[in-house]
This record gives sequence, C-alpha cells and structure tokens, in this order.
Amino acid sequence: MNPAVPGPRRAPARGKRAFAATWWGQAWVAALEDSTLDAGRLSRGRTYARKGMVGPVTIAPGKVNASVQGSRPRPYRSSVHLPVLTGPQWDTLLDTIAARAGHLAALLDDEMPAELVDDARRAGVPLLPLPTELDPECSCPDWGYPCKHAAALCYAIAATIDTDPFVLFALRGRGREEIFAQLRALRTAAQETAAPPAPAGIPAAAAYAHWAEESPELPELPEPAAHTTALPVTPPSGAGLAAADLERLMADATARAARLLAGDTADLYLTQHQDAVRIAASDPGPEWFHHLIQNTGTKPTAFARLTHAWRHGGPTGITVAEHPYAPDTTVMKAARTALDAALAEMTDSPTHLRTWRNRLTLTHHGIQLRLGPDARWYPYLQDDDGEWWPAAPADTDPVTALTAAWSQNGE
Repeated sequence: MNPAVPGPRRAPARGKRAFAATWWGQAWVAALEDSTLDAGRLSRGRTYARKGMVGPVTIAPGKVNASVQGSRPRPYRSSVHLPVLTGPQWDTLLDTIAARAGHLAALLDDEMPAELVDDARRAGVPLLPLPTELDPECSCPDWGYPCKHAAALCYAIAATIDTDPFVLFALRGRGREEIFAQLRALRTAAQETAAPPAPAGIPAAAAYAHWAEESPELPELPEPAAHTTALPVTPPSGAGLAAADLERLMADATARAARLLAGDTADLYLTQHQDAVRIAASDPGPEWFHHLIQNTGTKPTAFARLTHAWRHGGPTGITVAEHPYAPDTTVMKAARTALDAALAEMTDSPTHLRTWRNRLTLTHHGIQLRLGPDARWYPYLQDDDGEWWPAAPADTDPVTALTAAWSQNGE
C-alpha cells in the first residue's frame, strides 16, 4: 500500500468523521458538506443517519436511493444524483487505470489509490464527486438543499463507499465486473498488437506554419438540396424499414453535413439522448415521436419537455432543463436586484423571488428563470401539475427573459 494513502481504520463514534474512515469516504462527506452552507440541516442529517433512520440503499448509475424516516409515520423517498461519465471519459479512465500496475493492484484490494484520482482528474475525468455535482432530492416538503433526509442518506452511504470504493464507479456508470472485464480486454489487445514505431514528426508550430503557407483553397459549398433524393433501391421486405423513414434520415444527414462544412460543429458532440430530442424537435410526426420515446426510455412528458427546451435553446437548452448547478453568486444577486426593480413597475402586488442554485422563481406567478452555462437566462412556466416547461428563447438580460415569460403567462 502506498504510505501516502491511509488504509481503512475505525471511525469515531460521533462527529463528522463518524461516517467515513478511508480518505475516499471522507472525500464523499467533504463534497456533501462543501455543497451547502446550511450546517443545521447537515447536523440533523448526521443524527438521522446515526440513529439508523435510513432504510436499505439502492445504488444505480447516477443515483442512490433510500427511504428515510422523518418525523411523520411514513418515510420519505430520498435520493442523491451524481453525473455519470460519458463513453470517452470511461475510455480515458480505463486507460489511466491500465497505465500503472499500482492502480489495478490497489483496486483489487478494494482500495482507491489517490494517484489514480489525481491522474484521472488531470485527464479531465472526475472520479470523486465535486461539491457542485451532488444533487440531492427528497419527497419531503423541506426546501433545504440538501434537506436533513437527503443529508442523512449522503452520510449513510459514506460507510458503504468506505468498504467498497467501487460504489463510486457504479454511481459514475459502471460496476466492478464490467470494469475488470474491460481492463482484461485492454491488456489482451495490447499484448496482441505490437505498437509500430512512432514517426519522428516535426514540432506542431512548424507543421501549422507549413500548412498556412501552402493551404489549398476549399471549394465553394453547394446549396443544400431543396428536396429529398429518392432511395436508389427499396428496403428489403420484412426488414422493418420504410422508404419514407430512410429518406427522412438521409435528408437529416445531408443537412447536418452541410452545417459541418459551414463550420457548425455543435452536432458532433450530441449524445444519443440529445440527438433523439433534436430529431423529435423537428416535428417528424407522432409515430417517430412515439418510437423515439420508447428507444430512449424517457417518460413521454419529460421527453416532450426536452423538445421544447431544444427549440428554445438547442443542446444548451437541454443542459439547462436537466442539470441545475451553482453559478457565481454575484451574477445571481445582480439579476435578482434587476428583477426586483422590474417587478415593482410591472405589478402592484407583493412579489417573492426564491433563489435555488441557478434558478430564480417567482413563486406566486409560476415563472422561473434559469441561468445557463452560456450566461443567458432561460424562461420557464409552471403548469397545473407543478411541472416547469421552457416558455421562450433565452436572453442575456434577465428582465427581457422575465418579460417574455410574463407575456406568455398572460400576466
């Protein structure tokens, strides 16, 4: 064992460190406690966890669930969300583990090597949670972030992470057996394929200068076809493929290729989930919409809400709809000041703006503004079921976004 990495040890019976003995378990607790300034709810959460009020825990990719007994007879449903790693991030992480024999040896001993976490972080892969990544959720009426029930769940799961660091991998999207199987495949492939000698090459700056001096002129882009070209052959019978569907996909691929040639590379970075929403937002018809819902495994209402988000904001609109985050507090305070002044002129009745992470909610009017990672404000309206729906295109000015939602809401 690396002496710089403390091994498992008995945790104290009380206090913050009572729930995690290893350094990686304590990193989980630190991420929870750094994600909020509400020490009171954290203290209550520790008490709940210590008294055994957290029920059996279920761990799934991106989520841990449990029932937590509160002051009422019926326990609450609490969960903590953590973003799963993308496919390329997993490839990078597996390559990082395979690169050093010590990483694999420590994992086989159910220990999390600190060097692995550092190597992965330098490669752009967050293995341990960041404070801004933990996203608690609870069925209780407490607006705390986190509430004491979700905090109790976070503290309770720390002991499990202590004894099994692969819980962190599972929350990021892949379990122990899958990881070891993929590591074995990587080693087999490396043994079977002899690496060719690396070319001598030239410095990157020199290569770019040479290209800039003799760069060929690109041809003019042709105008996109105004109609869909017919398929050269009909699909085979019994294949389950319709000519009209294939022609629609061909037209979509042609339009995307034209955008790529024009320099618009946004479509290159879409996940399958986002690409399905993109197709649905183009109004392909009810049958396609139904199949897209089925194949993504998304609930119909949630999928419809994401198509609205795409129409108003593209890929960033989907990110804003699905992932709250903690923005710069000065930006939120400035926006709130501007909105308070605008609301004073728009209505004579008292208004209340509630702030939560990147969201400002006008509670009594069913209006919400969400600050996106592109520094634009996305207006949302609340329906009769309490669900929030994208209402209008985003704007860099929060007052303009509020006005758009206000007019949509018939205020």
